[in-house]
This record gives sequence, structure tokens and C-alpha cells, in this order.
Amino acid sequence: MLNLENERRKNTLVLLIIGMFVVYVLRLATLQLFSNEYKTFADSNAFFKKTIYPARGLIYDRKGNLMVYNKPSYDVLVVMREMTEDFDTLDFCNTVGITRQDFQQRMLDVKDRNRNPGYSSYTPQVLLSQLPANTYGVLQEKLFCFKGFTVRSRTLREYIKPIAAHALGYVAEVNQRDLDEDKYYVTGDYNGRSGIEKFYEEDLRGIKGVQVMLRDAHGRVKGRYDQGSHDIKARPGKDLTLSIDLALQEYAEKLMVNKRGAIVAIEPQTGEILAYVSAPTYDPGLLVGRDRAKNYKLLESSPYKIFLNRPIQSNYPPGSTIKPAQGLILLQEGIIQPSTMFACHGGYYYTARHKVGCHAHASPLALAPAIATSCNAYFCAGYRAMMDNNKYANIQQSMDKWRDYMVGFGYGYKLGVDLPYEKRGMIPNSNYYNKWYGKKGWRGATIISNAIGQGEVLATPIQIANLCATIANKGWYVTPHIVKKVKGSAIDTLYTKKHITGINPAYYDPIIEGMRGSVLNGTSTGVAIPGINICGKTGTAQNAGADHSIFMCFAPMENPKICLLVFVENGGFGAACGVPMASLLLEKYLNGKVADNRLWLETMLLNKSIMQIVSR
Repeated sequence: MLNLENERRKNTLVLLIIGMFVVYVLRLATLQLFSNEYKTFADSNAFFKKTIYPARGLIYDRKGNLMVYNKPSYDVLVVMREMTEDFDTLDFCNTVGITRQDFQQRMLDVKDRNRNPGYSSYTPQVLLSQLPANTYGVLQEKLFCFKGFTVRSRTLREYIKPIAAHALGYVAEVNQRDLDEDKYYVTGDYNGRSGIEKFYEEDLRGIKGVQVMLRDAHGRVKGRYDQGSHDIKARPGKDLTLSIDLALQEYAEKLMVNKRGAIVAIEPQTGEILAYVSAPTYDPGLLVGRDRAKNYKLLESSPYKIFLNRPIQSNYPPGSTIKPAQGLILLQEGIIQPSTMFACHGGYYYTARHKVGCHAHASPLALAPAIATSCNAYFCAGYRAMMDNNKYANIQQSMDKWRDYMVGFGYGYKLGVDLPYEKRGMIPNSNYYNKWYGKKGWRGATIISNAIGQGEVLATPIQIANLCATIANKGWYVTPHIVKKVKGSAIDTLYTKKHITGINPAYYDPIIEGMRGSVLNGTSTGVAIPGINICGKTGTAQNAGADHSIFMCFAPMENPKICLLVFVENGGFGAACGVPMASLLLEKYLNGKVADNRLWLETMLLNKSIMQIVSR
């Protein structure tokens, strides 16, 4: 019995040993024949793959003028094992322009595996980045004195002129989110952080190249592997041609010095943005190089919200610039005809004791002269007539109908401009007011401020400019965009497709007549330029401080080439700041220069300072 038990134990042990041997053989076969795991590990020890960074795509204006290019920059790398005991720290620090304490801290950071998980004392590690060319030149002459140190070439952005910062954006080092979301990047890489640099990042960045270097048993780089036959060349990024007109952009920024606000100029038939100004602005070159972090903090701490991209991120009451859209909706819905008149008794009384004020002008008025004189009473009466009209089942239906038309004009949602972080503005619907007042607690008089672009209605400057383009085109627009062409690629169809508003094109004629009348004998007379038929509409947006000055216009009336929106925060009446500024910009673009007898106007605006501080 005992022998039988021993025999069983012996057989079990033999089977266990055989089983372990079979598993081992199968695992070994799998690793050698089917898996690249150890081959990859062995390659990583035998080879050092040196990244070759591509040149970032260049940026040109619409006329082919270079705006942004690349300048050489250099990273200083060190192989710790190759440093000698007689290394002259002081001489090195003086050469590259850092202190001894800074040097020592950087050396500690390089060795810190939490900060630098890829650290190896046998391979090159980045000690200094973005060394300027003049410092590199001095270092290169003395590099033989500093054993273990090498230099790697990179590129930084350089700007022909210090303009268009909010349109162009800037480039900075990637963060952890970038590393997690896109495997293209590794620690120390750079990418676009705002503007078109961010929006077109994949086009601009190019494709990295690789040089395969051979390493010895200690991990030291010994030279190119197989004479470079396995190297991959870097492919440069694609060049961009912007729709921006460099001369117009520069002039617009000049006029907005010491002011806050936005200027947007659009070519109506294409949706191409000719000028894009957010004021105050900054020199984009400040965010390049080793002082970038320091300069960023200074700009970010400004009370004037310098990094706020006002054309697409600021939500303002559109004021009276909304009146042409109101007129079009009222015509389309049959609430009024072009000849329909409303009286104005110094404003519109929506209760016996409450009114929306208006300035002095003739009364009663038809639609075109109401636009020309910017009559509040006309559009309040028309808006209320639509809201409380028994044509609709209830006010909720009439409100949502009005809202749908406004959305058709490009309000209430992001337009889809080729820039990041665009805001949508605000066009309320019936649900919004139902929550505030209850389904039966509101009517046309309750929301009368919407009629004149106040109340709950908010728009970005680019949405107002887009409305102007829609009117110039008599009922359609192309999504505004800054990039005209990407080299080697077709532009996104979003920026070639026409958006139709759903308004009968014939109804645009009295609106355009009114905007032309505004320039001839209405609120926009200050924009007039001899020989150019301009159509315009002023706006004054009420504000906690001084009112905002708004003006939109297009020219020439017969074949519009430019639509323009000028928005000056705290600039007062639309005619006070927006109108004269637009006049100079139109003349600059259409005639090529400002006439000598109008330079006094330019001087006046250049000397005008409006910089009220806005709380953060």
C-alpha cells in the first residue's frame, strides 16, 4: 500500500516537471518566433534614435507677404558620464549666460527621474533650451573645452511685424494633456497654443524625422547605424496663406492703440477675413524664446485682459446694428411692408409710464428712413407686433420663430471661424423666458429691449460683421475664415459653402437703402468718402460704464468688396468712434491710402485714449 502511494507521488512529480518544461518551451518559442518584445528591448539598448525636428510651416498674408517664419534656436545637451572632473563650471555659465546656481539646479533637474523619466547618464540630456543664435555662436567656438556637451538645432517663430497676435496665436511647450492626447509629442516638444497656430497645428507642425545612432554596451553613442540607411527624413510643415491684408491689419491696429475693442473686416463674397484686431494687443515676439514665461505672466496679469480674443470671445449687446436683421424678419413674416410707418414720440411707450427712448428725428417713418435715423420706436413697435400677433398660436411660437431667423443670420451659435475658443453669443428662446416668468407671465412688452439689441441678446463682434456681409450679399454668407490656402491641401468646404438665411432677397433692398441713407443724411454721415457709395449702420450698446461705440458698414454699395465692423468699448455713440475709424479703414483698403486732407481725422483718433479698466 505504501509502495503504491509512493508510486503515485512519483508520477505526479514527473508530470509536474514535464508540464513546467512544456510551458517553458512554449513561452520561449513564442518570444523568439512570434513576439517583438525582446527584440524591441534589445534594439533600444543597441540604438539611439535621434529625433530630427521639421521646420514649421511659414505664414503669408493674402498678397504673398511673409508674416511668420522660423529662426534657428539651439538646445544644449549633456552626457553626464562624459563630463570631466576639470570641467570649468564658471566659464560655461558665462558663455551661455546663466548663473552657477542656475546651472547646478538644472543639473539636478536633469538627474531627477520624476522630472526626466528618460534619464540615462550615457545618453544626451537637455540642459538648456532655446539658446539664441549669438550665444550659440560663442558656445560653438568653445565647445571643445566642455567635454560631454553638444548642441541640437531647433527652430523658433519669428515675426516680420509685431501685429495680428490674436489671429496668429503663439507656440509653447506641450503640457501633459497634449502628451496624453497625441502620441506625436514627447516632453520638450512645442505646439500651437492659440490662434491659427493651434487651429492648423497638424498642418503646420510637419512630420518628425529620425536618425538611428549605434550605441555600445555602455549606452554611449558611437555614430550612425548602417551609414544612415535606416534614417527617416523630416517633412516640413505646410505653409499657410492667410486672407489677412497686412497693410490693412497694421493700420487697424494702429488706430486701436490705447483703446479696447475689436475690428473685423470681411470680403463678403468669400467670407475671407481681411483684418482681425483684438485690442489691446501685444507683440507676438514676446512669447518666443527663453523670456516667454516671464513675458506671458506680465501680459496675463494686465487689467486690460490682453489675452481675451475679443472678436470671437467677447459677448456684447449688438445695439442698433441688429435693426437691419429685425427689419428683414418683420418683412419676411408679413408683419410690415417697406412702406409701413410707425410714429416716434421721443421713443416707444410700452406702458403708460415706461418707454424706450429715442433721439429727435422726423415722425412717422417708413422702414428705410427708420434704419437711416436708427429709430428705436419703429423697431420696438414692429417687434412687439410680431411677438403679440395672433398669427401665431402663442408668444412662445412667435418668439421661437424670431429666434430661428436670428440663428439663420449667424447669431446664437458659434459661426465656425477657423480659430479656437470661439464663443456662441446669446439669442434667447421661449424656454428661457418661460423659466423666468412662467409660460403666461410674459409678452412682447416684457422683452422689448431685444428689439434694439439690448436685453438678453448678446453677440460677438465677428457675428455682427457676418450680418453685415449677409446684407451685402442679399441673403447669404460664407463662414468667416482667416486661412485662404493650405499648401498642398484643399481648404475645408465649411469655408466655401454658402449659408442661406431664408429671407426673400428682395427684402434686402429697403434695408440697403436705409443703410445708404444713414451715410447720406442719417447717423453715419461721418463715414462718407468722396467717390465711394458706403452703406452703414451705427450702434450704441448700453453698458455699466460709458456706452460702447459700434459701427458696421460695407462698400461699395453696387459691388461690395469689404464689410467692416468697428467695436470700441466705452467709445460712446456709434458715430463718435466707430464711424470715423471705419471711414479711414475703408479709404485705406479701397483707395490704398488716406487722402492728405483727411489726415487730421487720423491724428485725432490716434491721440484718442479710452482704456477703462474692467474687473477680472
